[in-house]
Amino acid sequence: MTIKIVTDSTCDLPENVIQDLGITVIPLYINIFDKGFLDGVEISRQDFYTNLPDYKVHPTTGIPGLNAFTKAYNALSSKGATKILSIHISESLSGTVGIAQTAARENNQIPVTVRDSGQLSLGTGFQVETAARMANEGKSMDEILAVLDDMMSRTFVTAGLQTLEYLRRSGRMNAFVAGLGSLLQLKPILTMKNGQPGSERVRTSSKAEARIIEMLKEHQPIERFALLHTNAPEEANAFYARIKDLLPDGEVFSMDITPVIGVHIGPGAVGYAIISKKPAAK
Repeated sequence: MTIKIVTDSTCDLPENVIQDLGITVIPLYINIFDKGFLDGVEISRQDFYTNLPDYKVHPTTGIPGLNAFTKAYNALSSKGATKILSIHISESLSGTVGIAQTAARENNQIPVTVRDSGQLSLGTGFQVETAARMANEGKSMDEILAVLDDMMSRTFVTAGLQTLEYLRRSGRMNAFVAGLGSLLQLKPILTMKNGQPGSERVRTSSKAEARIIEMLKEHQPIERFALLHTNAPEEANAFYARIKDLLPDGEVFSMDITPVIGVHIGPGAVGYAIISKKPAAK
């Protein structure tokens, strides 16, 4: 039995992890003016965020077509895969899961299981990495899914934004609220847990950071941690230095969030993805 893992470019895993674990990544699209770019393939994250404030027409995003999934599934089958687990960004944020499910139903070569991660960025990426490691160890599909179900319930992602402006431009909030936020200098905080996006607004950047740190304390103890930002490595590193004592030892990913998400939140956002440890046995 050979299980292979497929995901999409919003997972934000480092390239070396993707390559080492043999993960197949299907890119989403960034549409700038009248041209579509494959996320992570045809446009760099740094270039996107540097140019984002000056685009006269705000970029949009697009999901992969059915053929992208069909080709990926068939290629893995031809290379010896006997099952495929396809893990993707929460369907509350994207239609990617639906396209993957259609491709899976039409695949007549090998069984394909499609999983809604209920997350975004490395909230999805942690699940993908874990699934790939378990698959490489010869674990069964049922064993992998059971671990991912438990992991998803303990995963939390949040980020503090510099402005509401990009949410307004992308159409993710109404213009009145965005204008009010700009007038009052409100700082939005976005959250994601169990497939449910959420938001809070505070008055200053310092209060936003304090609230994000408070959330981190609420999820203690932490099993895994990843630093997330949108083209703000210096700010992210400074934030990490302030919270390091709250974190476990071990490797910490520090990732520039995919432009597919960044188009809505803009440059300068800083946050994290975490997995809380299991509750202590009673």
